Amino acid sequence: MSALYVLDVPENRPVAEVAARDRSVSSRRVGPYFELVFDRVMVIDRRATGCRHAVWYSSVAGTRAARITQWDKDVLRIEAA
Repeated sequence: MSALYVLDVPENRPVAEVAARDRSVSSRRVGPYFELVFDRVMVIDRRATGCRHAVWYSSVAGTRAARITQWDKDVLRIEAA
C-alpha cells in the first residue's frame, strides 16, 4: 500500500476530501496528518479542491512507497513505487 500525507490544517482539508472521494483511496488521521492510502495510482484535480496555487504546491507533507509523477497547476498524480 502506498500513501500520501497531507497536514491537517483548514487550507489543506479540501485536498484530502477530494482524494477520499475516490473509492480506491482510504483516508484516516495519523497524528496531525491525513493519510491517503491507495494501491496503484491516485489523481487529485486542483480545481475540484478549490485550492489556490500556493496552497496546492505546499499541501504535500510526504509519501510512503510512492512517487509523484505529475504535480502541475491542474493535477497531482501519485503512483505506487
